[in-house]
Amino acid sequence: MDHTTATPEATAPEVVPFGWEPARPAAPLPAGDEALFRFPAADDPAPGTRRLLGMSIYASLLGLAGVGVGVRGLLSQIGGGVPGWYTWVLAFLGMVSVALAVGAFLSIHRRMLPWILLIAAAVPLIADIMLAVAY
Repeated sequence: MDHTTATPEATAPEVVPFGWEPARPAAPLPAGDEALFRFPAADDPAPGTRRLLGMSIYASLLGLAGVGVGVRGLLSQIGGGVPGWYTWVLAFLGMVSVALAVGAFLSIHRRMLPWILLIAAAVPLIADIMLAVAY
């Protein structure tokens, strides 16, 4: 086989262009103009172990509660007697909670924002729990 006519294989940065690709360093942001939500860059300091562990435990508890709500909602839907909007509202509130938790991890290098977002993620989940218990 002639290697001069072979097509080159794609490298990882060409396939998955995230912030850590070495080929194109990103231009630094002006002072005070740093993004609130972003994937950590290669040169970012690692978050503290306690911080990451605490956020992960809290998020896993949110996830377990969400699974419980989902199972309860499924059983209610199968059993019948729930209004037509029930499933859609249950799913929407669950997605809002997940989006807030994802935002918390994308802002892990901020001081208070991740904790505010994780606490805010509990609000739609609590509404989900109240809705699931009601039906």
